[in-house]
Amino acid sequence: MDKTVSSPISPWSVPVAVDDIPDSGMHVEIDAPAAVRAQVLAVVEGLSTVREILSLSGVFDLTQQGSRVHVAGHVRAKVGQTCVVTLEPIESEIDETVDVMFAPSHHGAAAQAEIDVSLERDPPEPLAGGTVDLGALATEFLVLGIDPYPRKSDVEFAPVTIGEEGPKPFAALEALKKRLGGGQT
Repeated sequence: MDKTVSSPISPWSVPVAVDDIPDSGMHVEIDAPAAVRAQVLAVVEGLSTVREILSLSGVFDLTQQGSRVHVAGHVRAKVGQTCVVTLEPIESEIDETVDVMFAPSHHGAAAQAEIDVSLERDPPEPLAGGTVDLGALATEFLVLGIDPYPRKSDVEFAPVTIGEEGPKPFAALEALKKRLGGGQT
C-alpha cells in the first residue's frame, strides 16, 4: 500500500532532476546530518511524541517509466520518544517502505487517460519543476512511520479496577437517600 502525505515545506531537500536519471535507473542513498535532523524535528515535534531524531536515512531506486518517475526504497530512522504509560524516554526504530509514482501535472484528455489507467494503484504524486525531492519524501515517510502512542516493550496499560472494598462513587448519595427516609424506587 502506498502512503504519502501532503508535503509541507520540508527542511530537508535532496532534489534529483528527472533528466539526470539514466535509462538504467539511479540508486541514491541519503543520510541526514545532525543540523538537518534538528530542522526536521522542529517540523515533526508538533505532529507527534518525538523528542529527538537520532538518525534518518533513505535508500531509493529511481526509474523512468515514460513521463513518470517511480521511486522505490526504504526510509529508516531512530527517534527518541516518551512512553505513554510510564512517561520514560524510549527509542523507536522506523523502517518505512517507499513505493511512489510521480507524474508531471498535465491537463487534457491524454493526461486524464494516463491517470485513469494508473487508478489501479494510488494516483501519481505531482512532479514539480522536473525534480523529485528525496529529502522531502524521506521526511514524509518518517512522519508516517512514527508511532503516535509509543510504549516500552515490557509495559502494559492496566486500568485501575475498583473492587467491592474500594470507594463507591455514589456512596454519599445512597447515605443521603437513607437519611432522608427515601425508600426503594
